[in-house]
Amino acid sequence: MELHFAGASYLMKEGIKRRGLIIKSSSSSTSQGLQKCSKKNLSRILRTEAAIRGIHRKANSEKYTNLWPKAVLKALDDAIRDNRWDSALKIFDLLRKQHWYEPRCHTYAKLLVMLGKCKQPSQANLLFEIMLADGLQPTVDVYTALVNAYGLSGLLDEALRTIDDMKSVSNCKPDVYTYSILIKCCTKVRRFDMIEYILAEMVYLGIECSSVTYNTIIDGYGKAKLFEQMECSLTDMIENETAFPDVFTLNSVIGSYGSCGKLEEMEKWFEEFQVMGIKPDVMTFNILIKSYGRAGMYQKMECVLDFMRNWFYSPTVVTYNIIIETLGKACLIKNMEQFFLQMKHEGVKPSSFTYCSLVSAYSRAALMENVDSIMRQVENSDVVLDTPFFNCIISAYGQVGDIERMVALFLEMKVRKCKPDYITFSTMIQAYNSQGMTEAAMDLKTEMITSCGTCTMITSCGTCTI
Repeated sequence: MELHFAGASYLMKEGIKRRGLIIKSSSSSTSQGLQKCSKKNLSRILRTEAAIRGIHRKANSEKYTNLWPKAVLKALDDAIRDNRWDSALKIFDLLRKQHWYEPRCHTYAKLLVMLGKCKQPSQANLLFEIMLADGLQPTVDVYTALVNAYGLSGLLDEALRTIDDMKSVSNCKPDVYTYSILIKCCTKVRRFDMIEYILAEMVYLGIECSSVTYNTIIDGYGKAKLFEQMECSLTDMIENETAFPDVFTLNSVIGSYGSCGKLEEMEKWFEEFQVMGIKPDVMTFNILIKSYGRAGMYQKMECVLDFMRNWFYSPTVVTYNIIIETLGKACLIKNMEQFFLQMKHEGVKPSSFTYCSLVSAYSRAALMENVDSIMRQVENSDVVLDTPFFNCIISAYGQVGDIERMVALFLEMKVRKCKPDYITFSTMIQAYNSQGMTEAAMDLKTEMITSCGTCTMITSCGTCTI
């Protein structure tokens, strides 16, 4: 079977230009100078990292008011980046106590965006009040971040009220980005009934939809399987003179159809977008591969991969993870192993998800010696392991009654600071009970309640109340 893509010829016209890199040898004096510079840079980095770690210890103290600015700001940025909202707010409180502190709207906006991601609307509201107390006039970015924080938690009335507040502030009117954020929040909480109202308000205010606005609407309708509304929005976008479909539009449309098994519609729109001159990216091909894999069309899945290589698209770790997971679930072990080797030969580094998919497939096929082999590979790699991987490997050993190995992995989780979740505890309790180790199971239930705060656990088979 051969996979055809209409409009593929445009890729050939693009071509690939490879430029060689000329590396000139340096003199010995230059090399020594670089070594000294590197040592100084390393020393400075180590001092900075130590100072940042110190900030976290001092965040709960009242006496530190003249700390190193770079360390405090870097610690705050790190907490915001990692969405550690509690730590970020403590560090921000410490920041406000510094003698050199000057309140800035940009800092508040970043914190509000983080609180929105973490669904902490009450904290966002409190932070906004603190900002006003600092004497700052909120900017459009700050208000938009607050709208986002309310909207993502389903508090659309508060989000709309915030937009009304914006309208009453001079030089702070809501813009197309503000309304795009509000629409995105509506799609996430499935309030599609509000989209037409928001669009009507934008027209009344003279605000034209951007490509981001249309993409948000199209993606939302597509994920909700509202295909008729999705295509109507796409038609509006195509007919609009200021907003044009792009690769994000392409990926949203074909991803929506592909995830539902509507492969004919997926292929039709893939061809339509090529006729429009919109180039696919790696994510586009990943969507096609995953869609064909779900449908059990493994030959077509491989054809897409061949097409990528022929037109100079390099498969990523995500591409291979999709293929390995798909073949593993289908118990096509040899094919899965072939792609895993191919992945490594091409220099694509396996991730925690890669190893998790391999372990799941081997466990399903009762090939525990292969699971042991994967564990040896993981131990000799620098891959960062996460809770889903440990859940997977613990389940594999638990199913064959290897309690000793399972417990060792559970302890290893704590060493690596991977917090056990409901699945971890339910898997281990189930394994203990199957071996008649009821006392150990009860002890683990107690630990689970202390750690997770509930005795309702989600297992791979559904919900299990213990």
